[in-house]
Amino acid sequence: MIDSGAVDLSADLGFLKLKNPVLAASGTFGYGLEFEPFLDPGRLGGFVVKGLYFDPRPGNPPPRLAETPSGLINAVGLQGVGVAAFCEKTLPRLRGFKTAVIVNVCGADTEEYVRVVEYLDEHEGIAAYELNVSCPNVKTGGGCPALSPGATREVVSAVKRRSRRPIITKLSPNVTDVAAIAAAAEEAGTDAISLVNTFLAMAVDVETRRPKVANVYGGLSGPAIRPIALRMVHQAVSRVKVPVIGLGGIQTASDALEFLIAGARAVEVGTAGLVDPRAASDIIDGLEAYCRRHGLRRLGDICGTLKT
Repeated sequence: MIDSGAVDLSADLGFLKLKNPVLAASGTFGYGLEFEPFLDPGRLGGFVVKGLYFDPRPGNPPPRLAETPSGLINAVGLQGVGVAAFCEKTLPRLRGFKTAVIVNVCGADTEEYVRVVEYLDEHEGIAAYELNVSCPNVKTGGGCPALSPGATREVVSAVKRRSRRPIITKLSPNVTDVAAIAAAAEEAGTDAISLVNTFLAMAVDVETRRPKVANVYGGLSGPAIRPIALRMVHQAVSRVKVPVIGLGGIQTASDALEFLIAGARAVEVGTAGLVDPRAASDIIDGLEAYCRRHGLRRLGDICGTLKT
């Protein structure tokens, strides 16, 4: 056994070193400021802010959320303030947090992804961009660039050519071969990959015979998707050389460890934070306790150690 002060929880993504591998996922952590009453955002390895289009976006009409067994369907529709308001009102406050701030970048087309990144490039305090090419609850039927290697390659390469910051490409689980999409993103120049986003899903109110979310379809997250997300992360890790960030139903330190052992360099915690705002902080505590229990001085030593 070793004392807690000797444990190195840092995670190295190559282009960015995190104090620990636990990030708060986009869409569940607001712009970071909303969680200040519950935990110190500086405790996290980093966090990913809500998705930003170039202009403000109202999102989908309500109802937007529906609980399911061990999960949550959301059809928020990437509501956001737009880049100008974010840079003017929010980003200056985020610079005071002693952790990595990653901006989730959205676009209706390739040109908008580039416009958002170019605008953000003119402002300090951002560690990296997470390209959201995979949200399933914006277009009809869940359409998004991450469903196709070609469309993924087009967006990533266009943004990579114009961005002065590292790019993390967030992939969709709604495909038959996620490793092929990951390879396309890598070929296009992404610096890392994050997966998975939510699964296209629906729920019906049997009394009214209406969908439980107004958009009909939404994205399923929560513990129900974790085993599938873990499988897809492992497949991506086995195919690409760039770092992979795993997410999907992570609620505990044990859940996070599964992803790290399967090869992820870091993890993102999403829906768990809506149940318990301190979930990400508790996971960090749990990772440290795991290291002490197993006599590990570096948490990173377990990454990719799955025995098969």
